Amino acid sequence: MSQDFYELLGVSRDADADTIKKAYRRLARQYHPDVNPDPDAQDTFKAVSHAYEVLSDPAKRQQYDRGGDPFGGGFAGAGQGFSFTDIMDAFFGGGGQPGGAASGRGPRPRVRRGQDALIRLEVQLAEAAFGVTRELKVDTAVRCTACNGDGAQPGSKPVACETCHGAGEVAHVQRSFLGEIRTLRPCAACKGFGTVIPDPCRECAGDGRVRARRSLTVKIPAGVDNGTRVQLSEQGEVGPGGGPAGDLYVEIHVAQHATFRRHGNDLHATVSVPMTAAALGTVLTLPTLESDLGDEGQQTFDLDVAAGTQSGSTVTLRGLGVPGLRTQARGDLVVTIVVETPAKLDARQEELLRELAKLRGEEAVEGSLRPAHKSVFNRLRDAFSQH
Repeated sequence: MSQDFYELLGVSRDADADTIKKAYRRLARQYHPDVNPDPDAQDTFKAVSHAYEVLSDPAKRQQYDRGGDPFGGGFAGAGQGFSFTDIMDAFFGGGGQPGGAASGRGPRPRVRRGQDALIRLEVQLAEAAFGVTRELKVDTAVRCTACNGDGAQPGSKPVACETCHGAGEVAHVQRSFLGEIRTLRPCAACKGFGTVIPDPCRECAGDGRVRARRSLTVKIPAGVDNGTRVQLSEQGEVGPGGGPAGDLYVEIHVAQHATFRRHGNDLHATVSVPMTAAALGTVLTLPTLESDLGDEGQQTFDLDVAAGTQSGSTVTLRGLGVPGLRTQARGDLVVTIVVETPAKLDARQEELLRELAKLRGEEAVEGSLRPAHKSVFNRLRDAFSQH
């Protein structure tokens, strides 16, 4: 094996630093003991690492080119003072670019975006259907007005950390078979920020934000339903260091209505009519959902109960349902008619009903059984079984 560092790395004597690093990374991937089990590979890897350590340091390279000992003594052993980040570069890239492994992460920013917040709001069915504007009280983190978010007591300011000198990270050295391995960790003194606040703000204790209750107006659009979330941009938690606020989400919960039930954009309701009204026919005037809001929109509708209407019949009234959240096209109102049979009759009423039954030939009714109505699933099953 050649003892010339340039020959070991396979570069010329006038190679620049980038060429030397690329050559080392290529050889490290080839000879590292973790990927090459050959016993000779470990010796080659140590020699290559030793050569790279010398040639990647301008001062050591200059001394080596003059024929001197770059370590100021005998052979110091492969990997002495060798950076672990160079090995990581060899396998995972980085190459000293910003954000790469060799460049380190640098100090953490004190100013960061705040978290999103979520609150739940109960509204009535009519409010969900046609929209409403509400005033809300929310408890969130807001920017500290005493220090304007920088966390320092007025008249003072953050200073560079004496431990990491503003880098936000410090090097930790461990010895291994490769020699000294240096890794970068967040500085414990400044928590990785690179600066410390010697005199924290007394209002926010250096965080740049405080909790407070505030009022805001939220407009609930027409057509929302249970679980719909309305987004209010930048109305959430203010970030550390007085950073920009996150978003506030208002999740809608629709209270149950006494009359109407919502199914998608359709409304369903039930109305009871006397037996005589169902037999003879009638017109009922009933309230709409808009009547819950006062004088807005159509307050009533007419339900035409045709003569001979049977219990369980439905009447569909177009366009009296709920507006769509995106299309605003309204659904329908589906009214189910329930015919009430009188439970108690006085003598006169009973006499009249018996007379009616006699006139209709219904004094003695013979019952008959019919097949039960098949469900949709049973009809589908029968249809498929025929093929």
